[in-house]
Amino acid sequence: MSKKSHKNSRADQNVQAMFDDGHGFNKGKGKSDWHPLDDQIDGRRDKKYVKNIKPRSQGQEELMNAIDEYNLSLAVGPAGTGKTYIAISKAVEALEAGRIERILLSRPAMEAGESLGYLPGDMNEKMAPYLRPLYDALGDRMGGKKVRQYLEDGTIEIAPIGFMRGRTINNSFVVIDEAQNCTYAQLKMLLSRLGWHSRMVITGDPDQSDLLPGISGLTDICKKLETLENVSVNYLKQGDIVRHPLVAEMLEVL
Repeated sequence: MSKKSHKNSRADQNVQAMFDDGHGFNKGKGKSDWHPLDDQIDGRRDKKYVKNIKPRSQGQEELMNAIDEYNLSLAVGPAGTGKTYIAISKAVEALEAGRIERILLSRPAMEAGESLGYLPGDMNEKMAPYLRPLYDALGDRMGGKKVRQYLEDGTIEIAPIGFMRGRTINNSFVVIDEAQNCTYAQLKMLLSRLGWHSRMVITGDPDQSDLLPGISGLTDICKKLETLENVSVNYLKQGDIVRHPLVAEMLEVL
């Protein structure tokens, strides 16, 4: 076996091990110590970590200012514009400053269905594959150990969209991610959950909805809410993309 093929074989084994040893998403082999936030998050954490993030575009700056000023903000734009990361960072900032008591994260699990019952594990484990981008952002801002502690004591709560009905959310920072996969009725329900001393940020990209055409309610909700003085609807553009420059170029033609 050549050096190159041996190296590839070891890499394949490492990837397979990640999914089989309880650290990946293929739980269900009797592992009771699996957790969506393992040491890998701390391993990927930026070593140049700074406490406060800075905007890298005008659109990001406007969004950050809006989150600080308004109790309800919507961030709409293409992938790679930092919508989710900014929302999570602001939630962590508010928690650490003592302005809120907890962070509540919600994201559509699979299209509009919310069919999670067949997945193994508790609610955090069921939602882990769909919330991994949020976990990564939380881990980057706080570190994996602190996020795990907050998940265990309820300071950070994970809630599928369908489990939000009937609640009034007070003293919290709520982040609704991937809102383009919510129906109009779901978004209306989520917006009506906002309680006293709470802040809500809804993020999404209408061009990347997994729902059938005309089912997503994000665009209609934005159009109606942007007429209200006390709600901020922020539209990010290609120029706000902070991923690889190719992402912006590709999204212009796709």
